[in-house]
Amino acid sequence: MATAFASWPVGQNCHPECQIAIINQVDLEIYASYMYVSMACYFDRGDVALKHFNVFFLQQAKKVVDHAEYLLGLQSKHAGNIPMCNIPRPEEEHWESGLKVLESALHLAKSVHQSLLSLHQVATEKHGRVCPFVECEYLHEQVMFIQELGHHITNLRKVGTPEDSLAESLFEKLTLGDSKN
Repeated sequence: MATAFASWPVGQNCHPECQIAIINQVDLEIYASYMYVSMACYFDRGDVALKHFNVFFLQQAKKVVDHAEYLLGLQSKHAGNIPMCNIPRPEEEHWESGLKVLESALHLAKSVHQSLLSLHQVATEKHGRVCPFVECEYLHEQVMFIQELGHHITNLRKVGTPEDSLAESLFEKLTLGDSKN
């Protein structure tokens, strides 16, 4: 996680729209973390028991929390007050299959990416520059995660029918099992 808070002036020199965009991004990141933990818990259940899926989503939850903490640090260091909102419960807690979880994760990742693009646009318009962390690291990382999810969805569909638990188990062991989990 990047820690150079001084690289982007926030606060007195920050346009209010930029501050709102940062807080909106933080809220979305925290919600995404909540969703990824919910997904991980689904795969940790005894009747599902797919540990590599579980680890995959726990790692993603940690990454988005790190992003939220970085943005909160920017806001806190330079603007002081951080208005927080209530984070809603995950809409889905009883996932039907690994494919449904991956599809939901892809939809969520695309929402996070769109929000990042909005933050990038507001920062560019109001400051004439953007936060290097968002521009250089975070946008690229989010695009890579979206591509990874897309590949996982494609591969899971190729292995067998989406409702086939044997297909899920094979996918989990052959694809997620060989990653850095």
